[in-house]
Amino acid sequence: MKLRIVIFGLSITSSWGNGHATTYRGLTKALAARGHEVIFLERDVPWYRAHRDCSALPHCRIEFYDRLNDLPRRFGSIVKTADLVVLGSYVPDGAILGHWITTNARGITAFYDIDTPVTLNRLDRGDIDYITAAIIPRFDLYLSFTGGPILDLIEDEYGSPRARALYCAVDPEGHAAVNAAPRWTLGYIGTFSEDRQPALERMLIEPARRLPQHRFAVAGAKYPNSIRWPANVEHIEHLAPAAHSEFYSSQRYTLNVTRAEMAAVGFSPSVRLFEAAACAVPVISDSWPGLETLFAPGKEILLVSSTDEVIEILDGLPEARRRSIAAAARKRVLEAHTADHRAIELEQYYREAIGGLGAKTEVEATA
Repeated sequence: MKLRIVIFGLSITSSWGNGHATTYRGLTKALAARGHEVIFLERDVPWYRAHRDCSALPHCRIEFYDRLNDLPRRFGSIVKTADLVVLGSYVPDGAILGHWITTNARGITAFYDIDTPVTLNRLDRGDIDYITAAIIPRFDLYLSFTGGPILDLIEDEYGSPRARALYCAVDPEGHAAVNAAPRWTLGYIGTFSEDRQPALERMLIEPARRLPQHRFAVAGAKYPNSIRWPANVEHIEHLAPAAHSEFYSSQRYTLNVTRAEMAAVGFSPSVRLFEAAACAVPVISDSWPGLETLFAPGKEILLVSSTDEVIEILDGLPEARRRSIAAAARKRVLEAHTADHRAIELEQYYREAIGGLGAKTEVEATA
């Protein structure tokens, strides 16, 4: 089975201030390795143009567009003839674009929601421009970064014919342990988010204040100048994906903090969970429903809710157990959460959409 896949995504060229780029890079690379042709279309906006850490990819054709009016003339033919057309969340004017895609594409169409709980909350408030409730049933697939019960809700309340989990994943060639000198006891990667900041204060900044002999690091953009970082916390404004492995490998532990809307719904793993685990760094994380379906608590991940619990781990966990947790998490990621696993899942969802699960289809006959 060789597909021509067109993806309209937020960005694949800039990871500044978003988690979409690394997801798209890994997925497109895995799809190309499986023989598919992938074309990625990105709106050329100034804030990503100024922070591009990738201008071209060997496995994916990247095209930019300035206005929606440019699309029919430049890309109408490839959208019409593609086997699969995917529209990602947070794409500027995505609702208008979704109408055009579902009207003109002859192949399977999919909405890829990398922000599912946020999307549904904004739909309820009527405060959204990248998707509408009326367009959701027109897509053959609703691919969601969030799994669990929310998939039934998307089908039952929003009329999606097929809502399927397509979690984030890691490219093990891009994220692996490197021989780096230990610099920090605990580190964190994440763009500033107001709802996530109290947990970051509780799980990293306050432990740093109480453990002045340890060093900490926070990598991410958009943190306000009003934040008073303790002297032993290093803030890195932006860390390109190519530097992630060394950053993780320079930590004894890494922290995962989940946005409030994601944590409330559950089943919403951050890509940072998989990246850190692939680099054989044990993860300290907040807890939310469904996390146990991804990593075994206490064996593959360390769950905390308070400053004291973080300090107890940093100051008291035996080294042998720290290494054991890291090794077990890396094994789990490589067995179930790589970009290649997601590419295989996407192929299966495509088969479901064109012929029904288990049905003999033209694609299966020629695979």
